[in-house]
Amino acid sequence: MRRFLISQAKTLADQIRRQHHTSRRFLSLLPSLSPPVPSPLLSLSRFLSSASNMSASDSTSSLPVTLDSINPKVLKCEYAVRGEIVNIAQKLQEDLKTNKDAYPFDEIIYCNIGNPQSLGQLPIKFFREVLALCDHTSLLDESETHALFSTDSIDRAWKILDQIPGRATGAYSHSQGIKGLRDTIAAGIEARDGYPADPNDIFLTDGASPAVHMMMQLLLSSEKDGILCPIPQYPLYSASIALHGGSLVPYYLDEATGWGLEISDLKKQLEEARSKGITVRALVVINPGNPTGQVLAEENQRDIVKFCKQEGLVLLADEVYQENVYVPDKKFHSFKKVARSLEYGEKDIALVSFQSVSKGYYGECGKRGGYMEVTGFTSDVREQIYKVASVNLCSNISGQVLASLVMSPPKPGDDSYDSYMVERDGILSSMAKRAKTLEDALNNLEGVTCNRAEGAMYLFPRVNLPRKAIEAAEAAKTAPDAFYCKRLLNATGIVVVPGSGFGQVPGTWHFRCTILPQEDKIPAIVNRLTDFHKSFMDEFRD
Repeated sequence: MRRFLISQAKTLADQIRRQHHTSRRFLSLLPSLSPPVPSPLLSLSRFLSSASNMSASDSTSSLPVTLDSINPKVLKCEYAVRGEIVNIAQKLQEDLKTNKDAYPFDEIIYCNIGNPQSLGQLPIKFFREVLALCDHTSLLDESETHALFSTDSIDRAWKILDQIPGRATGAYSHSQGIKGLRDTIAAGIEARDGYPADPNDIFLTDGASPAVHMMMQLLLSSEKDGILCPIPQYPLYSASIALHGGSLVPYYLDEATGWGLEISDLKKQLEEARSKGITVRALVVINPGNPTGQVLAEENQRDIVKFCKQEGLVLLADEVYQENVYVPDKKFHSFKKVARSLEYGEKDIALVSFQSVSKGYYGECGKRGGYMEVTGFTSDVREQIYKVASVNLCSNISGQVLASLVMSPPKPGDDSYDSYMVERDGILSSMAKRAKTLEDALNNLEGVTCNRAEGAMYLFPRVNLPRKAIEAAEAAKTAPDAFYCKRLLNATGIVVVPGSGFGQVPGTWHFRCTILPQEDKIPAIVNRLTDFHKSFMDEFRD
């Protein structure tokens, strides 16, 4: 990995040198140059020196763990959302603290990950009041509390504490999660879908990611086991499949039809995998889409459910963006609701739905709360899922509490209801506005096309890069979209993720950009991006 970082950093330094038309002796002459050299080079010079020292120490090390001795599945695993470009951005951010005047930007704007509160989104007050009271129970005995906290947050905190053994949020819980909280979540699912939900089907987890890993552990035993995965996809899936030794079987979303999911392509990819001796165990569907932002039509979902039933596949439904729908002609429908509307019951289809407190309008990423609802599995298999959950003891209690609050927020007549609705609707309407502004700005750039943002938190524009830019990327031994994204970062301070980290149709290039910077930041992002793109296209125009 260190050799890789050194190589990548050197590549980036070479790109910056060419960009500024400097000589081969540039780094040795840095102190005497006038005007001052842009400090990304200084930062990279120090980084190269540090990395070289690390490499030198590696060569003489007698430590027992080396890249050659660790699990090869770890080496195979990639997670682009926090990859090379983010590492470079973090180093630039550190250098900004002491060399701010040397950069053409005054801050790094992280548009690489769906982390709303890091970009200024405020938490929902009711949720935080309940959490505070559950964690600091002595507040419930203070008379001043009734002046500081809403009545319904106090009532909810008491109700939750009564469900926690010992009323202690610092204690372990049942491995599936606190029973009373699972009851609340099941009731919320039933209210959402109009079909019964069983609290015993709920497994509370530290965000949705551990639930995905748990299912991959269950389903994959070798490279002969495959998972049908959308391309583009959220890299959690490719990473988890790699870590657990399975094979990713890709199916391509159709960009020309708004990232549509075609059943004919699913069948084609399934048959091709089976012809290679791969047993396809499950189908992953992300709805609303990440990184693509589409919302599936209900009829399309019916076809997907029928396909899974017909082919004997587990349906893994990533539904963490279910609250994030921005267009009036689309609506979120859970796959469980769709399956039950087709009169498919527990014996007809195996379905796992994932939900998280990190997304939606709540954006509580750091609290690490989420759950999976597991239906259509036999009792002996469920016992194995519970065993795997037990190995981790339990998910964190604050995350469990938040998951229950997300699925049971204030209702009409509650003390917090009006303020809660103002907060929720304000966040979602602002997201929709930001998405549309960025979508329009991207579509106004030369050679860039961007489908509408129907939901989720991202845009995934296609960039038709000039031949000279592709050749420059090849010379730098990097993917063309990564080349573009690095240049964007160094010119503007904006961090996005290359489409190659999510998968894409060969010969096409994209990047993923979040819609999460606050509204007052969006004009500057649009201006920086527009100016950079024009300069980039002028530099590499065929």
